[in-house]
Amino acid sequence: MTQQPSKTSVALVAETTRTFDDAVARTREALAAEGFGVLTEIDFAATMKKKLDKDVPPYLILGACHPPSAFKAFSAAPEVGVLLPCNVTVSVEKGKTVVRAMDPLSVLGLIAASELAEVGTDVSGRLARVLAHAAGG
Repeated sequence: MTQQPSKTSVALVAETTRTFDDAVARTREALAAEGFGVLTEIDFAATMKKKLDKDVPPYLILGACHPPSAFKAFSAAPEVGVLLPCNVTVSVEKGKTVVRAMDPLSVLGLIAASELAEVGTDVSGRLARVLAHAAGG
């Protein structure tokens, strides 16, 4: 049985016993299945090592975009661009692999445009399924 992700004020969260690499692969697979493309990729751990000579556990940031939803959101409120793409992270924290995605409902709620609620609901559901797949059995 796949557990639904939990929620914080800004993110959907799923913990798993999967390895970091496996969770990254499953996250990419699930993003593609839900119609997202990965526009950006930041290896946060490598960046911290290179720029600050600091060692941190594995932490990858994927900038994901669902083009139909991005177009709807942009058409309703062009300023939504500062909130895009949807960041999805895979990290190792306290011995567990954690997959997070920004919560579109809370983030899009920052803009006063009622049309964004439908987009936020749709994208939130898609990202919840991505996390469930990435962390699932």
